[in-house]
Amino acid sequence: MIRKSRLGDFDAIYTIINNAAVAYKGVIPDDRWHDPYMTRTELQEQIDDGVRFSCYCEENKVLGVMGIQDKNDVFLIRHAYILTTSRNKGIGTKLLQELTRHSEKPILIGTWKAATWAIGFYLKNGFELVAEAEKEILLRKYWSIPERQVETSVVLADGKYDGEKAKLLSRSSD
Repeated sequence: MIRKSRLGDFDAIYTIINNAAVAYKGVIPDDRWHDPYMTRTELQEQIDDGVRFSCYCEENKVLGVMGIQDKNDVFLIRHAYILTTSRNKGIGTKLLQELTRHSEKPILIGTWKAATWAIGFYLKNGFELVAEAEKEILLRKYWSIPERQVETSVVLADGKYDGEKAKLLSRSSD
């Protein structure tokens, strides 16, 4: 069952993110890895900044989480994590489909360039990588991340995303 997160889900979301993010250790640049991967304060800041989590539950236990953030002209998929013991069961696909099902706006996803399994997951689910130069524009416009993370990340977009229109809009706002 997929449901919107509740106030009492904070600890489960925190635990799942840090359990699943261990996959990044030794894969992403060492200067971007830390333990825990996301602190409680950082998670609360993400929620306060508008990231709305959905939870995949079985037998009243949260097994996976995925957030979505409204950024006016696009939605961002944020913090998609599945407990390591529950991976490869279609949970991520179900969450992604639920969060994107009714969106009329383009959906963007940022992830680590070295996280080939994550990139493959999003490609399999109909997203496409955007060009490197466009990626940098998008990461700076929609995400609040360090410059080093911009260098080491990719952006994927769904079929509603119009890259040429986005480039024109970003030029007109300069």
